[in-house]
Amino acid sequence: MPNPKHRHSKSRRDKRRANWKAVARTTASCSNCGASILSHRVCSECGYYRGKLAIVKKEAIA
Repeated sequence: MPNPKHRHSKSRRDKRRANWKAVARTTASCSNCGASILSHRVCSECGYYRGKLAIVKKEAIA
């Protein structure tokens, strides 16, 4: 692997690092129950994914 022959200044390093931006995760609504979920994930509320039952959820014992 090639290595730099000369040192890069702190300002050059900091200019490169300044372009990073945090991006919020994209959320979607469940087509079955309408809950807010992450995209391409099984709904944690009802267990459906793309209109089909993926996980059988246990009912809450009261």
